[in-house]
Amino acid sequence: MMGDISRRNILAATGSTVLFAGVGWRAQAQARPLPVVFVHGNGDTAGLWMTTLWRLEGNGYPPDLLHAVDLVNPQAQAVDGTSMPGRSSSTDVMRQLAAEVVAVKLRTGAAKVVLVAQSRGGNTVRNYIKNGGGAEHTALAILCGAVNHGVVVSDTLLVGSEFNGASAFMRDLNGTPGEVVAGVRFVTIRSADNDKFAQPDGKYLGQPGVPTGVGFDGPALAGAENIVIPKLDHRETGYAPEAFAVIYKAITGNAAASLAIMPEAKPVLDGKISSFEAGSPTNIGVAGAKVTVYRVAETDGQRQGQALYQRTTMTDGRWGPFDADPTARYEFVVEIAGQPITHVYRSPFPRSSSLVHFRPQPLANGDADAAGVVYLQRPRGYLGRGRDVVELGGKPAAGIPDGVPSVSTSKLLLPTAAPQTVVGRFNAESIAARSWPLAENRVSVIELTY
Repeated sequence: MMGDISRRNILAATGSTVLFAGVGWRAQAQARPLPVVFVHGNGDTAGLWMTTLWRLEGNGYPPDLLHAVDLVNPQAQAVDGTSMPGRSSSTDVMRQLAAEVVAVKLRTGAAKVVLVAQSRGGNTVRNYIKNGGGAEHTALAILCGAVNHGVVVSDTLLVGSEFNGASAFMRDLNGTPGEVVAGVRFVTIRSADNDKFAQPDGKYLGQPGVPTGVGFDGPALAGAENIVIPKLDHRETGYAPEAFAVIYKAITGNAAASLAIMPEAKPVLDGKISSFEAGSPTNIGVAGAKVTVYRVAETDGQRQGQALYQRTTMTDGRWGPFDADPTARYEFVVEIAGQPITHVYRSPFPRSSSLVHFRPQPLANGDADAAGVVYLQRPRGYLGRGRDVVELGGKPAAGIPDGVPSVSTSKLLLPTAAPQTVVGRFNAESIAARSWPLAENRVSVIELTY
């Protein structure tokens, strides 16, 4: 179990030593750091790694060596290998990762890469290393909150799913001596007992009182360096500052000089507009989407002047580049035919990023009966009652259950269509948004960054 994470100021220069994993964990000094390829989790986008990349860059890691993968259809099939529109098999995502690694190696000239994965991404990385030829291309694999023994081990629940520890897929991954592949260094990061997908009781899978067959240590692997960080939730094991400290130390061999995000004078923002296929989220760029950017007041979310930027996407779905002010707060209006017009309110962007991705916000059951709706979303973590201060519209945010943090969204349904200011707060991060009439097919999203 990991003790206190060191935050001492140790100089992290661009040419810092990188750990190369050979047989027997032999560490070798590299003249240049290895490329790092980041793999997101189920249903997610590469955009979730944005703050991790910011912290790496601020600690001197060369930005051209950092690459986050957007898996085309990020949501897993219910039964692995059985086709479902808009979803992917374990083989589909493994093959995409393999292609990305080849491209990164060609671009950088590196002999091997570091793979960092969160949640389902751990399945993808392990499958690639064991069954996709990835062992010869991978120096280090860091698995964050990975479902390495499934979220359940059962003959009746999630039958055929890659998330079932009893599945043929998972038995194959864990069938090697030591549960890891020789020649590749493995590091896992897990919560002590706060990961909704590593619980002995099936409550968080909708089966309260049913044993899952999985313990708190489900993400750990025999033969790996297994790190425990108390209190973190499932997503925070990959995206929290404390997780970054472990990731950075594993890659470089040094403690990070800072866990803070170092600001730039003139950030440039870009990203992808994607949508859904058969109800499943995709990372396929949408052509013809219109994105409009406004500067808004910090206190009430009101627009300050005319639009600063507007673009209609081409076939790749890219909406930038937009020259941002690192102190400004912005409203991003995303318009896709046939989808709700989505007004997204964000905290300031201290650094450049090409991973500012957006999807339109679909309405949940019952939302259409309201005059207006404001959603609060935390993509890089969950919302914990008692652990966190979470407010929406000046009151405790609704829909957050007791116990292990297990939801990442909340919403406020408004009885009147008149625009109003709604403030969303998660601990130290606070964002003011404006509501919009649902009768005009408009919804508001407060998207937390931290």
